[in-house]
Amino acid sequence: MTVEQENIMDQPIIKTKELTKIYGMGDAQVRALDGVSLEIKENEFVAIMGPSGSGKSTMMNILGCLDRPTSGQYVLAEQDVSYLDKVQLAIIRNQRIGFVFQSYNLLPRTPALENVMLPLLYSRNGDLNEYEQHEKALNALKAVGLADRIHHQPQELSGGQAQRVAIARALVNNPVLILADEPTGNLDSKSGEEIMALLTELHQQGSTIVMVTHEDEIAEFAQRVIRFLDGRIDTDKLNGNSYQ
Repeated sequence: MTVEQENIMDQPIIKTKELTKIYGMGDAQVRALDGVSLEIKENEFVAIMGPSGSGKSTMMNILGCLDRPTSGQYVLAEQDVSYLDKVQLAIIRNQRIGFVFQSYNLLPRTPALENVMLPLLYSRNGDLNEYEQHEKALNALKAVGLADRIHHQPQELSGGQAQRVAIARALVNNPVLILADEPTGNLDSKSGEEIMALLTELHQQGSTIVMVTHEDEIAEFAQRVIRFLDGRIDTDKLNGNSYQ
């Protein structure tokens, strides 16, 4: 490997500098984020934790391009996305970020395959025909072990299976970043362990994952745990997990 290749691999997927988010005005002003600077490199698996009101959800929204900072800088995969407009942010979300939510956010009465195809249908690059979209979605479902559930609607799936569909949807556009917000929050312990095993496998295969959780046992699956308090990073520690 050349020095140039090593330098490229060392580039962070996420880089924030003095990130601040303020809600309200005057005496009602709340600093949800207060000058947060951090870096997350390619193929890291990071858990973000903290009590209610700590800023972790605000941080997740900004990392996911669902919101913009009041001040500071956010660079995603070498692109400054700090102050893009809503349309530009929507394009970034669709093409570069895969989301996994606690409540799955699947379309009801819609087969798993079509749920997974949604990001491709909304994609603005338009370089895939219907057959290619179908095949890409099918491969994503195969990757999460649901090749035999492609025609099942959300109400016909268990919670764990529904979350696997959501993970397949997050993967289908080959994102540079997977954001998982309490991915096991609605699952029983066995299903939760299966979902974390799947996320660990995806990480082993090269995915960069940032996960918000309030459960210490779930955070243990990550390589690194960042704890927020009062809008700032309180601790940033390695877990000791290595899958290389």
